[in-house]
Amino acid sequence: MNSEDLRILGLIPARSGSKGIPGKNLRLLAGKSLVARAIESGLESRLVGRVILSTDSQEIAAEGRRAGAEVPFLRPAELAQDDTPSSAVVIHALDWLWENEGHLPDILVLLQPTAPLRTGRHVDEALELLLDSGARSVVSVAEVPGHYHPAWQFSINDGALRPFLEQPVPPRRQELTKTYTRNGAIYAAWTETWRSGKIAYGPGCVPYLMEPDVSVNVDSPDDLALAEFFLARRGTGT
Repeated sequence: MNSEDLRILGLIPARSGSKGIPGKNLRLLAGKSLVARAIESGLESRLVGRVILSTDSQEIAAEGRRAGAEVPFLRPAELAQDDTPSSAVVIHALDWLWENEGHLPDILVLLQPTAPLRTGRHVDEALELLLDSGARSVVSVAEVPGHYHPAWQFSINDGALRPFLEQPVPPRRQELTKTYTRNGAIYAAWTETWRSGKIAYGPGCVPYLMEPDVSVNVDSPDDLALAEFFLARRGTGT
């Protein structure tokens, strides 16, 4: 299907509560808030036709409007808790669109503010992968460094250090099978896939590989500092 015939929505989830970094979504990174950077990546995309911010906060809503997003509703408090799954936030937005505007997007791409180094180019590449592959969803990932590989991890049981995986540990990094982790930057899927709740992995879910220097996920002040470092190294501060 031609991408020009599709309605593609970028959804920014940004609640007010955060324990690791209070007020995290409004924290500045090189002069721009994390929520503004998320919105910017959606607006930069050639394929995303509309960017909506889902938040429970009037302050975040005002910041979102300044950054160019639509904020047609405030998310109810019960969908802005620590344990609220992203899928519930997506379904709430889709239900609101259907009930208030009478239509749904063909594709929804979730762009979390905690991945501030993602750009519009990454969003487009992930969406193009979704369209070209025939997948039901695309999830961005980063390769796990060799020294963090599951085969080289340990647990502590009764004070003893034990292999986390009950299998022989390969003696050399080169012998390890590559593993990947979701980096939280992009979750793109057809609307019916979001409604099915089967987006994150398994058959029909295709990975979009991103480099480590754009895969910082901000959950602590150290993560924010690391993102600042990579932005400075990029040389543009944007």
